Order: sequence, then C-alpha cells, then structure tokens
Amino acid sequence: VAKVSYEAWLNGFNPTDLAKWLYVLATVLCFVSFLAWHGPLNRFISWMLFGIFVLHTFALVSRVYLTGRPPVVNLYSSAVFIGWACVIAGLTLESLERFGIGNLVAAASGALTLMVAYGLDSGDTMHVLQAVLDTQFWLSTHVITVTLGYGATFLAGMLGTCAIVHRIWSGWRGPGRPDTADRSRRIQDRLYRMTYGVVCFALFFSFIGTVLGGLWADDSWGRFWGWDPKENGALMIVLWNAAALHARWDRWIGPRGFALFALGGNIITAWSWFGTNQLGIGLHSYGFTSGVLMLLAGYVVSQLVLIIAGLTLIRSAATPAA
Repeated sequence: VAKVSYEAWLNGFNPTDLAKWLYVLATVLCFVSFLAWHGPLNRFISWMLFGIFVLHTFALVSRVYLTGRPPVVNLYSSAVFIGWACVIAGLTLESLERFGIGNLVAAASGALTLMVAYGLDSGDTMHVLQAVLDTQFWLSTHVITVTLGYGATFLAGMLGTCAIVHRIWSGWRGPGRPDTADRSRRIQDRLYRMTYGVVCFALFFSFIGTVLGGLWADDSWGRFWGWDPKENGALMIVLWNAAALHARWDRWIGPRGFALFALGGNIITAWSWFGTNQLGIGLHSYGFTSGVLMLLAGYVVSQLVLIIAGLTLIRSAATPAA
C-alpha cells in the first residue's frame, strides 16, 4: 500500500516512453553526425545517451522496487531490459572505438526495444506471476542470463546491419579516392571486430542461460529437456552463434559473411523470443500476445531483404574482401 502513490506518479511520468523518444532523437543525431560536425556532435550524443541511459535505468530500478522482483518477469519487462543491456553495450563499444557506430547501435536499439515494449503494454505490466514463475532464484539467474543472450545476439545483428548497409553504400559510391577506400576498410574492420566480440558474449550468455533453464525445468517439471518450442528456440540461438564463430575460426566466411550470419541471428532470436509463444503449445505457452505474429513476420522479411541485399548488391571491387 505504501508504494501506491509512487506507482501512480511513475505511471504519470512514464520514463520508458520519454526515453523512447529521446532515443529516437539520438538516432537522428547519429545520422547527422555522419554527414557534418562528426567529432563535436558525436561527443554530445555520447553524453546525451548516457543521460537517457540513466533515465532508462531509473525505470528498471523503479519496477524492481515496486514488484519486489528481478527486472525481467514478462515479455514487456524483457523488452525494456534488452534495450537497457544493448544501450550499455553500445556505449561501451563507443568508448573503445569512438567513431559513432557504438552510439548509433545504442540509440537505435534503445528506441526499437522500447517501441516493442510499448506494443506489449496491455495496461498492467506488473501483474501477478503464474505459480511456475514465482521463484526469485530462477528469475534472477536463468531469465536474466538468457535475456542478456537475446540482447547480445540482437546487438550483433544491429552491428551486422551497419556493416552491410555501409558496404552497399560504399559500393554504390564507387572506389573513390585512395584515402576514402582506406577509411572504408578501417570502418569495416572495426565493425567486424565489434560484431565478433558481441557474438562471443551472446554465445556465452545464451548457453549458460539455456543450461540454467534446463535446471529450472528439472526442478519444476521433473525433466531437464522436453523439446518444448521455447527450449528449441533457445537451443537454436546457441547453435546459430556457435556456427557463426566456428565458420569464422575455420575461415569459411569473411567479414561480409559474418555480418550476414549476425543478421540471421536476429531472425532466430526474434522467433525464440516471440514466435514460440504464438504456437500456443508447450509448457512455455503462457507468453502469447495477440497481434505479434504479423509484426514478427514483417521483421523477419526485413532481415531477409537485408541478407539478400548483402549477397547481391555489394560490389566486391569497391569494398573490402567478403
């Protein structure tokens, strides 16, 4: 009862919605910085994103305070948390590389995930948990870890998108001057290294999260693995990230192929996050959300279009080796 007034104030303030539009503004400024005032504007965006991140963190901490639960308890909170994790990862990448891409993926990830959260907002996002989910330990271990795996895989896909779009843009412009071609190669090399590091984190968190999920299933249902659609989706993420790293280590694919693999990871993760819940079968079917299937199909189509564009529209003579 003592928290009611605070919850009413929080609902009126609505920090996630405010953060969403600020992330959109930061995304627009990122694109402007690639055209003009790159250095000063990029530094301003970094500080701006840090301020939005503080607001985003405040929203998460407030939810934890009000519910007495870890930050991820349903699909809505998972979208808010994944966005938060992607933003902090993007800002970390920007602090290491300092050429604007970290800011862009942080801003775009924050905006997109909070838009997803807005679509999942049914009016009550802090409802009472089902009995099978009512456990602080597993919510704090399995759910947090596997959600970080989702977020890292999506972030790798965002970096892969940047790499493919940059390659297509460079190809359309033509080789240009030697210094321009050299700068393009440096950008691609940075994106390649950043994507590789994020995929390594994604594999680690998704694998550990999947194993912890099996332990939770054994504790709750008496079996470690039952080929439930949600379990299969989590396994697909692990196998996809492992396949991407294996192909890179054995030099079956180069930077372009790795970026395309990262885009495929977006499809796999979106299916595991939302698609499996729409089947209405299995022990994880409690996450059904009406209207999601068409949006999910549209997102998958958009990623397939990018993959096809990356395979067909890139002129190898004008860009680094694929």
